[in-house]
Amino acid sequence: MLAILDGTVLPAEEARIPATDEGLLRGDGIFEVIRLYGGRPFALDDHLERMGRSAHNLRLPIDVDAVRADIEALLAEAGAVDAALRVLWTRGGRRLGMIEPIKDRPGELALATVTYAPPRILDGVKSLSYAGNMLAGRLAVERGADEALLVTPHGRVLEGPTNSFFCSFDGRDLVTPPMEDHILDSITRRRLLGLAAVREAPVTVDDLGRVREAFMASTILEVRPVRSIDGTALPVAPGPLTQAAASALRTHIEETLSPSAAR
Repeated sequence: MLAILDGTVLPAEEARIPATDEGLLRGDGIFEVIRLYGGRPFALDDHLERMGRSAHNLRLPIDVDAVRADIEALLAEAGAVDAALRVLWTRGGRRLGMIEPIKDRPGELALATVTYAPPRILDGVKSLSYAGNMLAGRLAVERGADEALLVTPHGRVLEGPTNSFFCSFDGRDLVTPPMEDHILDSITRRRLLGLAAVREAPVTVDDLGRVREAFMASTILEVRPVRSIDGTALPVAPGPLTQAAASALRTHIEETLSPSAAR
C-alpha cells in the first residue's frame, strides 16, 4: 500500500504521525474516503468540499489545496488501481493519504439494529471520532449480521455506521431518512436522490417490518442489497428498485469518469 504524508510519497507502513498528535490521542481530526476506478477518483471535488466543511465545523485549520496536491501526487505514483483512497487531517496539522484495497463484503447484507444517539455537536463533521460507529458494526456481527443499522433510543432509523439506508414499503418508490435526523450528508446518498425515485421521510423501527426491499449505499459499497433486518428476510433481495438504483449509480459513475466528461 502507498501513502503520502505531508507531501512525501512512501510505503504506507513507513508513514509516521507523532504520538503527541491529538488526532491520535483524542480522535480530533477529519477524513474522507474516495473510490478509485482505474486510478480515477469519483466525486473528488465533492469529497474535498465536504472535507472543508468538516474542518470549518470542527474549527480545524486546513489547507484543502494541499490535500488536493497530495492526492494528485499519490495517484500519479499509484497508477490505474481499483481501490479506496483515504485522506485525513489531524489536529496536529498532519495530512495523510493512503491507498487501500476494497474490502470484501457479502453481495447481500444482513442488518441488525443497534441503538445509537448521534452527537449533535458533530453534525456536518466527518471526524476521526468513529469508535461508536465501529463498535456498532462489531455488535451487529456478534448477532450474526453483516452490518449495523443505527436507530435512536426513540426508535428512529438513521443509517449504517459508514453507509446510507434506503428502503421501499410499496415497491414503487424509495424512502431514506432525512438530514434532520442528524445523519451524515453522504455524497453517494446525494447522488442517488437525483438518480432514483427517492423521498426523504422519517423511518421508525416499527416500520421495518413493512419493508419490501432495501439497500445500503456508500462510496465503497455503491448500492448493496439488504437480505434481512434483525433476522427477518425481506420479500425481495435484490428488489427491482435496488437493481435500478445500482444500475443508475454505476452508469453515472462511468459517465462522470469517461474521458469525454473530463474535456
